[in-house]
Amino acid sequence: MKLIVEHDVFTEAVTWVARTIPNRPAIPVLAGLKIQASQNGIVSLSSRDSDISSHVDIEADVLTAGDVLINGRLLADICRALPRKPIELTLEGTKLDIECGSSHFSMKTMASEDFTEGGEMPPVVGTVDGAQWLEAISQVTIAASNDDTLPLLVSVCIEINGDSLALMATDRYRLAVRELTWKPADTTISQRILVRASRLLDIAKALGSAGPIDISLSDSLIGFAAGGKQNTVQLIDGEYPQVLSLFPSESAGYMVMDRADMLDAIKRSRLVVEKNAAVRLSFTEGEVTIEAGQGDQAQASEALAAEVVGEDLKMAFNPIFLQEGFSVMAGEKIRLSVTHPTKPAVMTAEKDGESIDDFRLLLMPVRTFGSN
Repeated sequence: MKLIVEHDVFTEAVTWVARTIPNRPAIPVLAGLKIQASQNGIVSLSSRDSDISSHVDIEADVLTAGDVLINGRLLADICRALPRKPIELTLEGTKLDIECGSSHFSMKTMASEDFTEGGEMPPVVGTVDGAQWLEAISQVTIAASNDDTLPLLVSVCIEINGDSLALMATDRYRLAVRELTWKPADTTISQRILVRASRLLDIAKALGSAGPIDISLSDSLIGFAAGGKQNTVQLIDGEYPQVLSLFPSESAGYMVMDRADMLDAIKRSRLVVEKNAAVRLSFTEGEVTIEAGQGDQAQASEALAAEVVGEDLKMAFNPIFLQEGFSVMAGEKIRLSVTHPTKPAVMTAEKDGESIDDFRLLLMPVRTFGSN
């Protein structure tokens, strides 16, 4: 195999594919990145882990067709360090020679026969706007659990009904639901699938938001493709609970706050929050007071303007959950709808006096000493 390729094109492709390679591969071959050069000038790069695969095609001047498996993370490091000049790759026996300007590297190859690529891309079932998809995944995945012993809770449930998608995630203390539209290949499609939240977020970030994303689906895989890049991820088995029923059917009142001001105040309050302690919110007419810390320890208190509809109320929340909620909300104003100090509250964006319900975040309050 011998080829010449533009530095930026190759480096970007190698870096993108190498991100799938696990930090501590369960088996040595998973550290590999496969390069396949075809006589038609197309060079394919691919890598995989146990449940995810990445694939990208680029153009190059292929002098001799062939393929090689190489340590992907090392190759990415080398490419990023090379001068911005054309890169020449030459396979000689069990060595891959890399030449770029006056720089020369030689890498030992890996046994390519031991490497099997991820599953074939399933049939395309629809297309979603890249920017909207990235925003939706970023919002929902904050509520997914990090406990690997609970496969349902580390996943995002994707519910497909015709031209609408609903993404759901919960860790039992909060529940995030985002609804969006897409362009299905078949408007009668109706399906519910589970995908690991961390994989969804990594892929959404890696594919970017600069265009449409094709979504592919089979019984065991979901695939994403955009700009010549492809990812597949294994689906998680299981029946996701009907979590939408957890949202209250009505509220006793609500509060409207400035998102940026609240976010800054919560970050400041966390400076004095001890482990597992809550941040307390007190709502009175025209004002919300954020308090943290107690007893002889450091304390913080800050009052901000807020529109309060309903009776005065005091609630306490996990400060991390509260901060993440305000961080992913879209818009300048945020509405917190409540029913009771010890029952779940629902966070949504607000615009022109109306609640925007395409993204809803349900938060369980924390019971503190003196709670009603």
